[in-house]
Amino acid sequence: MKTALRIATAIDRLNEAIGRGVAWLTTALVLLVCIDVFFRYLLDRTANWVMELEWHLFSIIFLLGAAYTLKHDKHVRVDLFYDRFAPRDKALVDLLGSLLFLLPWSALLIWVSTTYAWEAFRGGEASPNPGGLPFFWPIKAMIPLGLFLLFLQGIAQAIRAWLRYRQPENTID
Repeated sequence: MKTALRIATAIDRLNEAIGRGVAWLTTALVLLVCIDVFFRYLLDRTANWVMELEWHLFSIIFLLGAAYTLKHDKHVRVDLFYDRFAPRDKALVDLLGSLLFLLPWSALLIWVSTTYAWEAFRGGEASPNPGGLPFFWPIKAMIPLGLFLLFLQGIAQAIRAWLRYRQPENTID
């Protein structure tokens, strides 16, 4: 039990650090958009690479922030019944949800997206737009990385749910 809790805590720390770091990219994204708007509407100038960099930053924020969001229980959930469940029942729903849905789907998507990113790297995929970014593999590599972090957080969530289910009187989190 202690080992499992240590594993969950280590995963939580990793995703907390990455989530806090990625949060700073929102500041960079806001500044980039403001500069883009200034150049586009006041100076009538824009560049494809700037617009592509904007969506790349947004993608990184979303992909690497998903595990952080799950860690803080801020993900989308239909709470129609869940809110009324006893703590032990909530733990069971979280455990089954992690084991039956989150972990298998994350694993499948990691496998598929790794191939997708590898093909982009191997083929030297670049922007089809004139003046666009010279390569796309880094952003495509963020997909399996973000899913891997989500998979790890799913393991931490499953561990904590299992411990809450087994010992509902103790606070595990």
